[in-house]
Amino acid sequence: MSHTQENISRADINRNNTQELRQTDHPAQKRIPVSVLLLPKFENGEMADDFPGEAQYFYENYCRGGDAYSIFGGYEGNKLYVRDSVALYVTGCGKVNAVLSLLAVLQDSRFDFSDAVVISIGCAGSSVENTVMGDVFVITAAIDYDLGHHADARELTTDRQTTWFRNSIYDNSAFRCLNTERTEKVWQLVKDTVLQTTDKTRTYMASSFNNVPLALREPQVLLGTTVSGDNYWKGSYDHRNALAMVASYRAPHPFVCAEMEDAALAVALDRIGMLDRFIILRASVNMDVFADGITPEMLWGTNKGAAFDSDGGLESGDIFATAMENLFKVGSKVIDAVLAGTQ
Repeated sequence: MSHTQENISRADINRNNTQELRQTDHPAQKRIPVSVLLLPKFENGEMADDFPGEAQYFYENYCRGGDAYSIFGGYEGNKLYVRDSVALYVTGCGKVNAVLSLLAVLQDSRFDFSDAVVISIGCAGSSVENTVMGDVFVITAAIDYDLGHHADARELTTDRQTTWFRNSIYDNSAFRCLNTERTEKVWQLVKDTVLQTTDKTRTYMASSFNNVPLALREPQVLLGTTVSGDNYWKGSYDHRNALAMVASYRAPHPFVCAEMEDAALAVALDRIGMLDRFIILRASVNMDVFADGITPEMLWGTNKGAAFDSDGGLESGDIFATAMENLFKVGSKVIDAVLAGTQ
C-alpha cells in the first residue's frame, strides 16, 4: 500500500468514526435526562445474580430492566445502563480507563447530563492507622500518587522514612478537594449507617494486625482523603508516603484509602466544570500494609492477583462481598437523596 492509499484509508476510518459518533446527535429536548451517573470500575462475572463486583448491587437495584447503550470511545464491551434517570457505566480500572470512559459517556449527545451528579463507587485498600476492612469512606479530597518523584528505599542515603518527593510542577493535576458543602451533606446523611463485617474478617484483623489499636472495632462510615495510583502499592514505606502527601497538600481530612482512579476523575470533572457535582464513595477490602507474616511474593508472585472471592484470601479475608453490601447501603442513601432533590 502506498503512503497516499494509507492516508486515504485512515481518513475513511476517521470519517466513519465521526459519522458513527454523530449518529447519536439529538436535539436537547429529546435527550435522555440523567440525574445520577454511577462509575464502578470493574465487575466480577455477570452484572447480576452472582458474586458481586463494584457494580452489581447498584445495577440490580437501579438499572436492571432499563436500557443498555453502546458508548463510542468507551471501555470495550461495556454498556451504559439507564433506568429512571440513573445511569451506570463500568469504566475499567486505572486512571486512563476511568477518565476516557467518563468523557466518552458525558460526550454522548443522546443523554442530558446538565444536572447529573457523578458518583464514583468502588473498593479500596485502607489506612492501617485509622480504618478496618469493611469501612466505607466519603472522600473529601483526592491525591494522585503517581505525580511527583518516587525513589526506591534502597537508594536513600539518609534515615528518611518516605520515598516520595513533591514537585510543584504537577500540583495542578495532583490534588483536588471536592465540594465541601456537598460532601458535608453526604456525610450527615450516611454517617450513622450500620455496616457489617464477618467473623473471619474479625479473626483476620485481630491476628494479622494485632499491633493496631483499631483492628477489632466494627466497620463504620468515615470522612477522609484518598490517594489514587495506577501503581497498586502496599507496605509501610508507601503508607508513610500517603501520609506525607496528605500533609504536603494540606488535605482537609486524614488519609483513609488508596485506589486507582478518583484523583484523575476529579481533575477531569474539574476541567469541564462538574467537580462540584462529584461524590466519591469507597469501601475497604484490604489494608495498605502487609499483614503479619505475609510477603509481596506470597501475594503477587507468579502474577497472582488480589483474592477478591467469597472463600477469602491472604489479602482480603472474606470481606469483599460484605464490603460491597456496605458500599451499597451507603451509596443507595446518596442516590435516593439525589433523586429526591435533597442532595
